[in-house]
Amino acid sequence: MQIVAILQRWLDILASVFFTCREMWRARRALIVSRSAEEFIVRKAEPQRDAIVSPHQPSADTVLAAVPVGTEAPAHVLRSARNGFVIFELGPEDVAVRRLNIPAPAREFLPGIVRNQIERLSPWNFDQVAYGFDAVPNADDPANLDVRVSIASRRVIDAARNDVAAIGLTVDRIVTGPDEASGAGAVTLWSEGTREDAVRVRNRIGGGLAAVAAVSVALSAWAVMSAQSLREENDAVEARSKTVQRQIAAARSPQALASLSPQQRLWTARDTSPAAVVLLETLSRTLPDAAYLTELRLENATVRMVGLAKDAPSLIAPLEQSGQLADVRFAAPTTRDADGVSFRFHIEARVEPKPAAAEAKP
Repeated sequence: MQIVAILQRWLDILASVFFTCREMWRARRALIVSRSAEEFIVRKAEPQRDAIVSPHQPSADTVLAAVPVGTEAPAHVLRSARNGFVIFELGPEDVAVRRLNIPAPAREFLPGIVRNQIERLSPWNFDQVAYGFDAVPNADDPANLDVRVSIASRRVIDAARNDVAAIGLTVDRIVTGPDEASGAGAVTLWSEGTREDAVRVRNRIGGGLAAVAAVSVALSAWAVMSAQSLREENDAVEARSKTVQRQIAAARSPQALASLSPQQRLWTARDTSPAAVVLLETLSRTLPDAAYLTELRLENATVRMVGLAKDAPSLIAPLEQSGQLADVRFAAPTTRDADGVSFRFHIEARVEPKPAAAEAKP
């Protein structure tokens, strides 16, 4: 349970960072909407006004439009709001204001104090309100704080959001109007980054992280299975190689040769050793008439051939298909001969003896 709580807290922090970064980016083009009689006044905040971070600062707003209730806002207002931040100011008639006086050292505990007192201060039930607060030092006693708690019904908040949506705007934050009597600034009552929005973003972040973790586990499992399959295949190849080696060694053993007839011993020696005679026979049968060798060297199981041919690349396939040679390749670049027609080739291959003794032939 402790791990689940830590994970949930971590996701909450990520969601909070997401909302904060998005609000800071969109706050550069903030629109302020207030309701007057039967119309909405849409104002554009000046750059020097930072109503989201510090609503106490004064501002000089420019009126963009006066939109009647239920009428869609003009196109230029909609364009400004598309990438901007829409703030709605509630009128004083929709907000209940309560005041508290607490010691200044308790400022860091102020959110918890207000939350514990909101049931007593609010005219509505706790689950039916949205509230915010600000605190300033008491003018007569700096050791105390004057806390102004602004409370609004969620019914009013939802109605304000719906009314603004009817003119084509989406509210990102709802605040109170500034208190001209005390000089206090606006107080945030509701923000898109709270309640169900934060839960939704947290769930999306958690789902994304879970998907990444699942893909990582699947890739790791696939890598482990592939490595195991390659290891098993290598073991099987190694076992077959050892079996072939044992068969060759058994066929070459004196006891096995002694039990064979002279003719069978000749066939066995031919099939189990890279003899020069067998190699010459294979080359004479495989190489075309237009190709001939100028040099042939046999070192253990490796044969190196140098010669001339009109089409050197076409020699590789017949040599590989001869049944006596493997790993046939060019050991050096093919060059044109002095006659200008033939090409000088350098081919290297491995003589591959048959693993089993051939039966005697009549």
